[in-house]
Amino acid sequence: MAALPVYRWRLAPDGYATRRQLRANGLRPGGQDVAAQLERPRRRRGPLVAYLYRIDLAKPVRPMTPARWAALAKANAARRICPQCRTDAGYVIPTSLGTCVPCAYPDPADSPRST
Repeated sequence: MAALPVYRWRLAPDGYATRRQLRANGLRPGGQDVAAQLERPRRRRGPLVAYLYRIDLAKPVRPMTPARWAALAKANAARRICPQCRTDAGYVIPTSLGTCVPCAYPDPADSPRST
């Protein structure tokens, strides 16, 4: 296996792009292997690495089908349902809380007082 060409940050030749750059142009890698890599040096840690793909071998992004749109809508709706109170929170529930904000931080004024 041949070693990948390594370029410094912002110095890659034309004809290469990262996944994000391909996606912004309506393309995808399309099964091709990584063609090169970028390295951005950092002071106290190892370099940041970005993988590059050849633009001429990239394929167009597959269009969304009605079934895929429906599956995406269902997945996004599931992220809004609180697992504790089973209501639609109206926002995507943070994974750090795991529940909607009222369930994660119940209001002490709403709880019955023992006197």
